[in-house]
Amino acid sequence: MSQIDTTISPIIENFQSKFMVDSNLPPTMPRNMSFHNGFSDPVSPASPVYESLIEKINKKIENKETWFSLEFFPPKTVNGASNLISKFEFLGSGKPLFCDITWHPAGDPASDKPTSSMKIANVMHNYCLLETMLHITCYGQTKESMKQYLDKAKSIGIRNLLALRGDPAVGTEWQYQENGFNYATDLVKFIRENYGDYFVICVAGYPHGHPDSNSYEEDLNHLKEKVDAGADFIITQLFFKPEKFLNYVDDCRRIGIKCPIIPGILPIQSYDSLRHICKLSKLEVPQNIVSAMEKIKDNDEAIRIYGIEQAVNLCQELMKAGVLGVHFYTLNRDVAVTEILRRLELWSKEPEPRHLPWKSKQLCSYSRPDEDVRPIFWSIRPKSYVCRTSDWDQFPNGRWGNSSAPSFGDLKDYHIFYSKINTKECLAQWGHELNHETDVWNVFASFVSGKPNKNGLKITSFPWCEEGLATETSLMTDQLERFNRQGILTINSQPSVNGAPSSDPVIGWGASDGYVYQKAYLEFFIPKSFLPFLLQSLEKYPRVIYHIINRSGDINLTNCTLLNPNAVTWGVFPGKEIVQPTVVDPISFMSWKVICKQARF
Repeated sequence: MSQIDTTISPIIENFQSKFMVDSNLPPTMPRNMSFHNGFSDPVSPASPVYESLIEKINKKIENKETWFSLEFFPPKTVNGASNLISKFEFLGSGKPLFCDITWHPAGDPASDKPTSSMKIANVMHNYCLLETMLHITCYGQTKESMKQYLDKAKSIGIRNLLALRGDPAVGTEWQYQENGFNYATDLVKFIRENYGDYFVICVAGYPHGHPDSNSYEEDLNHLKEKVDAGADFIITQLFFKPEKFLNYVDDCRRIGIKCPIIPGILPIQSYDSLRHICKLSKLEVPQNIVSAMEKIKDNDEAIRIYGIEQAVNLCQELMKAGVLGVHFYTLNRDVAVTEILRRLELWSKEPEPRHLPWKSKQLCSYSRPDEDVRPIFWSIRPKSYVCRTSDWDQFPNGRWGNSSAPSFGDLKDYHIFYSKINTKECLAQWGHELNHETDVWNVFASFVSGKPNKNGLKITSFPWCEEGLATETSLMTDQLERFNRQGILTINSQPSVNGAPSSDPVIGWGASDGYVYQKAYLEFFIPKSFLPFLLQSLEKYPRVIYHIINRSGDINLTNCTLLNPNAVTWGVFPGKEIVQPTVVDPISFMSWKVICKQARF
């Protein structure tokens, strides 16, 4: 970074085109490592071992560890979907064991609409990186249509299903379907017959008995049929008294149901929603709750506080009795559930470990579990990258290779569908008027420095950065702010790192007891008129790699080989081969240029 500072900052004052440069001087490396084309050998780290959701649940039970899970439903509007995705991001930071999304037959649930159950599950799983369970109902479906639904769920990486019968359309009666799906048991059997153990299957349990069953005992027997058909675990319908669930579990064990049974908890969040849900579920609310709610039914805040207290007390009684996992029906709201989880000490306070320098989770059910290499350009926009590469036939593992190979497919020219912009908020941060180019410079400088803008607001939204600044940016804040104040508009960077411990809280990543390395890297906009001056400066530093392109693409200058990627981040870990998760790839850079040109939310 010091070379970039002393060489470039005095001569660049503006921006229009883009310049990308990374230091080609590798830091000191461990012994017995050879390099060619910027890569070290050997480079084929072992793939992670898939751990299914039921294995995770059973491990929690075996170790007597508590956990929680969350349920959501698809919103009716695209704006509602965008808001829900932000809730996934926030609630995901509390580390739920899994989240599920309901299935709405009337809402075209398997379509590619932004509000469909399948699309929401896709986002939850592939972009928010949450262990995802998709509800699916079978009543009224043919085996052919159900096969299409399940194939699509499998194609987007879903590994967990909540198998339900579903209800007839409003105004119609349930009718037996010859050779069709009449009960959830039929769906469980169909999944196992066609997909084996690929899917983890959850089924619903009813502590009060299913409203359509002739008796409580009959419903228990139907539940056992679902488990015997291949269900892995059970989540119950809501209830209000702890003894109702505990007795239900005893009754299930009595008839031979041995799989995990997770209580479903509905935090009371409004008077009308409680009445509506209980009407649909044909549940009778205990009189003490009815009486308490009647007194405060017109006070939303009082109802929220009461609902939190009621849910906390219920969960505490369950946990005292040995219950380890709790499933919350969120109604797509986060405030009450978050407060409940924190009071129960279920909300995780520990930061998410960085398995790789770019955002990832070690979710083996994730549809690209072997992927461990990406171009550095998308390190600040991981959702966009996943979206653009979702149809690739294979993902780089160990080394990037030649991205022009057909097996990699194209970096598609479209943006993630749920990117959201709050126009009013962004204008307040960026400014309502553009009077001078320095107005733009100051927006960039305020974002990278974290300092308030001239209106006293911090800039948190930035077109080229989805996830906010990386912690390592703090090591370069002063330099980056100075660049941007001078019109060198930076959009991506990383500091040089020479053998830092992988446990370092700022720049560490990967397994314990390792060491990580980085080449200095900077990417920014400059004006075309100053390109000759930049090239003259670069001649003084022949070991600095650069790649310069403009918006139209008629300028494409580089001193590197256009077909060979160059590793800019790598790690060395005990008993493992060298990991090189971030590269500069000239071919990918051309695709990244298009995204920068069209940068939007």
